[in-house]
Amino acid sequence: MNNILFTICARAGSKGLKNKNISDFLGKPLCYQTLSVYDAFRKKHAEHNYHLALNTDSLELIEQVKSYNIPFEYVERTPELSGDFVSKLDVIRDTYRKVEGDFDFAIDLDLTSPLRTVDDVYGVLDLALKNESADGAFSVTDARRSPYFNQVQKNEDGFYYPVINYGAIARQQVPEVFDMNASIYVYRSSFLKKVNKQLFEGKMLVYIMRDNGVLDIDCQRDKDLMEIVANYLSNE
Repeated sequence: MNNILFTICARAGSKGLKNKNISDFLGKPLCYQTLSVYDAFRKKHAEHNYHLALNTDSLELIEQVKSYNIPFEYVERTPELSGDFVSKLDVIRDTYRKVEGDFDFAIDLDLTSPLRTVDDVYGVLDLALKNESADGAFSVTDARRSPYFNQVQKNEDGFYYPVINYGAIARQQVPEVFDMNASIYVYRSSFLKKVNKQLFEGKMLVYIMRDNGVLDIDCQRDKDLMEIVANYLSNE
């Protein structure tokens, strides 16, 4: 049995889509998608102990989460962790530090990735559970483009060249790469206690989600598309 802290970390406001974290999704608050997965997860995997924490500076989001009628602890987002250039891991670490309890893992669920499933969450956790040398794991999807083959950038001469000049003439010749989709992160408590460590300073594993899981909400068009995909998946 493990003690697991689930975190939801979301700021007020947004530049891409105004107030996206408190917007509606399929007629209900967007946060309900994440809360429903958490609720289903803890019921399906009752072999562990769970605690949910919300780190935010949004009073509206606090009220939305309350309305779902599920136990959670509120952690106030401090001003120094509310800027545009703040590491998400620093916010998760701050939440872990402020919530009372002896936790083995922290699992972060991003509000803007509503199509994750219970099996996705367990898949990421299971990787960390089975590999004690891993500091954590996170969700990815298969990459549609590769910096080794068909991604380019502008050079100093004003022309465009491969991001990484690997010399391959076929996609099958380049290393396998993945897109991080920021949906699910699992961290071992020993890693979170290392105050200055960032994500890739740890030993991380990846869990591959289905391709539509790469979508997250950053603008109105993203949200419209996600609702179409969600309706499609519900009818499968």
